[in-house]
Amino acid sequence: MAVAALCVSGGAAAPAAAAAPGDGHASSHGAAAAKAAQPGDVVSAEPTDFQVFPGVSLPTHAWKIQYNSTSADGTSDTVSGTVLVPKDDREGPRPLLTYAVGTVGIGDQCAPSANFPVGKTKEAPLIEGALLRGWAVAVTDYEGLGTPGTHTYTVGRAAGTAVLDAARAAQRIPEAQEKGVTQDSPVGIMGYSQGGQASGWAAELAGSYAPELKVKGTASGGVPADLPKVADYNDGDDEAGLVLMSAIGHDAAYPALGLDTYLNDEGRRITKIMKEGCLAEAQEAGAGKSVEDVTTTDPNDQPDWQQRLAEDKLGTKAPSAPVYLYHGEADEIIPYDVGKQLRADWCAKGDTVEWTSFPLAQHATTAVLASIPAMNWLGDRFKDEPTQGDCAG
Repeated sequence: MAVAALCVSGGAAAPAAAAAPGDGHASSHGAAAAKAAQPGDVVSAEPTDFQVFPGVSLPTHAWKIQYNSTSADGTSDTVSGTVLVPKDDREGPRPLLTYAVGTVGIGDQCAPSANFPVGKTKEAPLIEGALLRGWAVAVTDYEGLGTPGTHTYTVGRAAGTAVLDAARAAQRIPEAQEKGVTQDSPVGIMGYSQGGQASGWAAELAGSYAPELKVKGTASGGVPADLPKVADYNDGDDEAGLVLMSAIGHDAAYPALGLDTYLNDEGRRITKIMKEGCLAEAQEAGAGKSVEDVTTTDPNDQPDWQQRLAEDKLGTKAPSAPVYLYHGEADEIIPYDVGKQLRADWCAKGDTVEWTSFPLAQHATTAVLASIPAMNWLGDRFKDEPTQGDCAG
């Protein structure tokens, strides 16, 4: 099953004009959003808390939101997320970072918005780094994670639109606008692993899907730019369960793929665990499993699966702004060569790419090591400092 295993700790169709559903207690901004159903419109917004660790809150204005976005098939959907603004004295438009987290799981309880208030989001310390710089941060939960339906895990287009629309939604919250999150805010995109795919897709889509956003640059790391290659790399190893998890995500986005018809009893048992659980449960349930262990027939041999997976490939279009791309040379989940190929592809398309590799660093380690350099690079882009990249190197 050539789909990706991704974890940190482990042309776009026009959006439909269908009304986005509310959650029963939509705010005043929600009523307008439901009528317009434009990507990025806020369906609901309610105060929440941002804890870096359990019991350790950061002085931050925080809202849990639901907002309108676009599924991979171009239809309108509703996605949840969180908007964070530092409590400081900054005046005027402040930078806005739309941040894509790595793998947390498929169950709704795994969503970042569900775990920020209790300090159990593993990437919260990295997000804190952006808040301490005075940046606002929008964090999508992705499609189907925290909202009805199954999370479309590793479906690139749906993730990219969710990332971009989170930034739009942040700019449309009146209380956030009062604190400097406006349409004049310079926007940065950042993500690692699953978030690297999401941020990479957001970078490629931004110019056509959200041209009004003032995107200054994207920082993407550990990017699963080629899902079949990532899956082959992980088949039967400790992270193999996440290969099946990605198949679940594609089946959620494209029900006609009919994943269940390919699964054996063991595959169905593990799938149920994954749909209800978070990352740890998925890893434990699928560790060491090969494609043959969970299927009666390999769906990767079928043209419809091959087509959908090919549609996820990054590097076929140049981002509209510079990119900081990074990868650990000892990455045990996303092949280093996949990252290098994405660099080559974006460079060949004419994008400005700055590439950084981390010798001896494995997957999770690289996410931490690269966080400060990546944000430093984005900070320079927010200041409109030029970057030449190193495509010629």
